[in-house]
Amino acid sequence: MPTIHPLSDVKSLHIGDGTRVWQFCVILENARIGAGCNIASHVFIENDVIIGDRVTIKSGVQIWDGMRIADDVFIGPNVTFTNDPFPRSRKPIAQYPVTTICRGASIGANATILPGITIGRGAMIGAGAVVTHNVPENAIAIGNPAVVTSYVNAETEPS
Repeated sequence: MPTIHPLSDVKSLHIGDGTRVWQFCVILENARIGAGCNIASHVFIENDVIIGDRVTIKSGVQIWDGMRIADDVFIGPNVTFTNDPFPRSRKPIAQYPVTTICRGASIGANATILPGITIGRGAMIGAGAVVTHNVPENAIAIGNPAVVTSYVNAETEPS
């Protein structure tokens, strides 16, 4: 069974065993969250969202429709995801682009991820980076706009 703090508003029945949801979170009814996750306080998770197992989501993160987060992903505090490439007030789009965070990727605090991006398996996004293009597997991307500066040593890093 998941552990859900009584001060959170969790509508989803699709939350895996051992997942912890801390206070002041909102999780909408169609969200799917795997087992063994840690969802820190003040996190919002929309409907068309799939989150894998053993994912850590730190405080102040919003996970919007169209997000696909694989197993063993780390999302730092106040990471900003977007899901509308041309946002306008009161003009919703019919289909949100899919943003994919692949297995074992880590995203540093305050990074911004634009819609429709794929962050490759094991990649690391530096704190404050603005990711405007796909990031390859095991890449380390930093800056605004984010650029690949090096690669994680896949042989010594956990996968």
